[in-house]
Amino acid sequence: MKKKESRADSPESAAKILRITPIKEAFYFFSDIGQYTGIFARSLEEFYEKISSVPLKSLEFHFARGDFEKWIKEILGDMHLAKTINSMDKSLKAEKLRTMLKRNIRRRINHLKKIIEKHS
Repeated sequence: MKKKESRADSPESAAKILRITPIKEAFYFFSDIGQYTGIFARSLEEFYEKISSVPLKSLEFHFARGDFEKWIKEILGDMHLAKTINSMDKSLKAEKLRTMLKRNIRRRINHLKKIIEKHS
């Protein structure tokens, strides 16, 4: 018996998660309250790319506050990735944090793209 595809793994859901959001729904990177870095991301792929260059202080600030998973869940609609990031070791700092974020996000992007390709 073939496993039924869950709604979260449908090509429609995958496309929604990978879409480019309106500018007002972008993720804006801050290094502290009121200290905008000038960096923002409008899609999960752009978010992945920006994580490579955003200051570590910004990554640590948002990670500690739960901002990444909140944006991923509420704006992109990806409960799976939000839970993955939420379950990451809260003591991660500096480049270890950057590496783990990038690894988890890249895996998810690749998985979502495979779902879309499979149904194209």
